Amino acid sequence: MNALIIFVLLFALMLTGMPISISLGLTVLTFLFTMTEVPIQSVALKLFTGIEKFEIMAIPFFILAGNFLTHGGVARRMINFATSMVGHWHGGLALAGVLACALFAAVSGSSPATVVAIGSIILPAMVKQGFPNRFGAGVITTSGALGILIPPSIVMVMYSVSTNTSVGKLFMAGVVPGLLLAFLLGVTTWFLARKNNYPRLKKATWAERAAAFRKSGWGLFLIVIVMGGIYTGVFTPTEAAAMAAVYAFFIAVFVYKDLTLKQVPKVLLDSASMSAMLLYIITNAVLFSFLVTSENIPQAMAAWITDSGLGPITFLLVVNILLLLAGNVMEPSSIVLILAPILFPVAMKLGIDPVHFGILIVVNMEVGMCHPPVGLNLYVASGITKMGITELTIAVMPWLLTMLGFLALVTYWPALSLWLPNLIYN
Repeated sequence: MNALIIFVLLFALMLTGMPISISLGLTVLTFLFTMTEVPIQSVALKLFTGIEKFEIMAIPFFILAGNFLTHGGVARRMINFATSMVGHWHGGLALAGVLACALFAAVSGSSPATVVAIGSIILPAMVKQGFPNRFGAGVITTSGALGILIPPSIVMVMYSVSTNTSVGKLFMAGVVPGLLLAFLLGVTTWFLARKNNYPRLKKATWAERAAAFRKSGWGLFLIVIVMGGIYTGVFTPTEAAAMAAVYAFFIAVFVYKDLTLKQVPKVLLDSASMSAMLLYIITNAVLFSFLVTSENIPQAMAAWITDSGLGPITFLLVVNILLLLAGNVMEPSSIVLILAPILFPVAMKLGIDPVHFGILIVVNMEVGMCHPPVGLNLYVASGITKMGITELTIAVMPWLLTMLGFLALVTYWPALSLWLPNLIYN
């Protein structure tokens, strides 16, 4: 009964149009003040201890690194390199967009940042070359979602904070699925381009490819710093995030010189604003998680599932449906912070690997970012393309279906996610 009251109150507040973070906080305070005798001091204490985790520091640093890279000309050089490699195939510029999104995802940690950085440069070029606006928008909206699957990933850090799963293992687990999804999105793009005979570029010489690689090398080296540093144990994911921010600042201001020192305060302010918003959501979600746990909701849910005979296969199907439905009304960080603490104990009781479960949640978040009504990537792409959300939704459909097929693969083939972390950490 208490669980029903909590969730009805939460959705009622959300339906008023109130921000999710405030809805979470108000739900907790209303319930605690009116229906329990929990001392208010414990709420204040939980607010501070909830975000007193070393891993959370990675979030502002990855946001800062992403903003430096977005403003610092790294994306443009990555696109030039990608175009030199795959531009001569059917739909070459679109394929270059997929490859550039995969490369940028490996340094930014954010899907909307990837869509903005790559989309704002490559979409006008695609339209100029004769691609339909709708095709270009579909490619970039969905490929931008790679930003949260290919490590580093802010969503993975949030899952780690919610469930105490190793961030390093999650990052390693995202590599193989991330590359496979990039390949599948590329195949979908190539197939549609070949079918409709979309334009191709002249094949670049190896000298041109080498020059493009050399120019983008400083940006690509960030992948080596972040992943190599974590993989070799030189630094933790949080320290890797700090290194990424410092390195991104250095190459944007002093190497590529696309960002002046006068523009740096604005980038810092934008990053602080976004970090504060996410940390506020995390704080309220930690409170909500505290309330849910104190009311024994995850334990009751786990008992109900095991008593009703739901096995891991059916449970994972239910989780996918639940997360896809949640993706209709909430953005990824809120979904992870609210649902992960509830679903995680059940998954553990059924013997599902915590790292595999984390990757499954991240892929669900990717799908949610590409469909209405709150698909973040749709709104970002809409701002770039000046297309309506309905038109964009139709545009992304072929790639969205590919992503749903990929979600089924990730769900029921754990080895896809676990092979690399098991290889490294065992």
